[in-house]
Amino acid sequence: MPRSICNSLNPFLAMDVLERALALEAQGRRIIHMEVGQPDFPTPECVLEAASKAMRDGHTGYTHSMGMLPLREGIAAYYEREYGLPVSPERIVVTNGSSPGLMAVFSALCDPGDRVIMADPAYACYENVVRFAGGTALRIPAAEEQGFQLSPEAVREEADKGARAVVINSPSNPAGTLIDRKAMQGLAEAAQKAGALLVSDEIYHGLVYEGEAVCALEVSDEAVVLDGFSKRYAMTGWRLGWMVLPERLLPAISVMQQNFFISSNSVSQWAGLAALRCAGDDVARMAAEYDRRRLYIMDRLRALGFGVRSHPVGAFYVLADASPLFGGKKPDSLALAFDILEKAGVGVTPGIDFGKGAEGYIRFSYASSMENIEEAMHRLERYREGLE
Repeated sequence: MPRSICNSLNPFLAMDVLERALALEAQGRRIIHMEVGQPDFPTPECVLEAASKAMRDGHTGYTHSMGMLPLREGIAAYYEREYGLPVSPERIVVTNGSSPGLMAVFSALCDPGDRVIMADPAYACYENVVRFAGGTALRIPAAEEQGFQLSPEAVREEADKGARAVVINSPSNPAGTLIDRKAMQGLAEAAQKAGALLVSDEIYHGLVYEGEAVCALEVSDEAVVLDGFSKRYAMTGWRLGWMVLPERLLPAISVMQQNFFISSNSVSQWAGLAALRCAGDDVARMAAEYDRRRLYIMDRLRALGFGVRSHPVGAFYVLADASPLFGGKKPDSLALAFDILEKAGVGVTPGIDFGKGAEGYIRFSYASSMENIEEAMHRLERYREGLE
């Protein structure tokens, strides 16, 4: 029998929508996918070449459990180059994507019942990872006018009651918003005062179109930072990420890496090193195209009647309020997402996937071609007409 804690985990609704969409495609329907954060660009050619060379050269065995040293040194060089931060390779752990990193961090941090603060709404998997590790997720409502991001004041009030960690995400999923430097400093200070760790998910750094993405390490050397190659390098299937950890977490994380993961994929690690060294122009080209799509989809969604008041400036998501389409009444976002899928052939993510604070909203991913996005907007226009 599965453990009771497994039975208590919430489904990842974006994947439920995707799986239904795939079933409809198997029946011959053409579905436009805007439900998942899957870059539509190919992995950069220099990365493919590095992976091929690694295989030909026989780099197909286990590596150091914390990641091969050349890659950790490459990641350290990235922090020096991008943020002017000296980060020791010894503090860097290479992971099979950022999700196992989250699992390891919260497993190391949480005793049963320990509280972990996060925004409502926030990335759907955070709460499940904390719960699986034995902790309790404390969801703090994050106002739309604040970009659905935690305020230092709200964190300070709750953290003082006890918390093991404060989770932040900038640019964010689902809203694509940033935490500015002043707020980041305030969040770090609130966490530190309460004896909690600031855990910063920075997987969308590199995909910022307005403003500046601040690394949590710029305001706190004790922060935990998670990042990876999936989003900005179009390497989702390579399953490669990393963590920068405070020294006190390294012994526990090292043991978990050895026991649970052995090491990250060796070929992917060589590919990741190449991405850091030679794929900068590819990232810039992809980011420019995402920006073009972002501006288009915001205008089209507003013209269709959706509320897009929280201006997305990074990642590749728009969190849109669907209530104006229903006379101001907040719709059941899960039912609405499946209705849009069945009737319009457009896959979208229900806001409830990210917490009660996003109920009545729909998240649109613009990690799809402009042609597909334009067609999706035409379909949504016809769908809206059917509501009238």
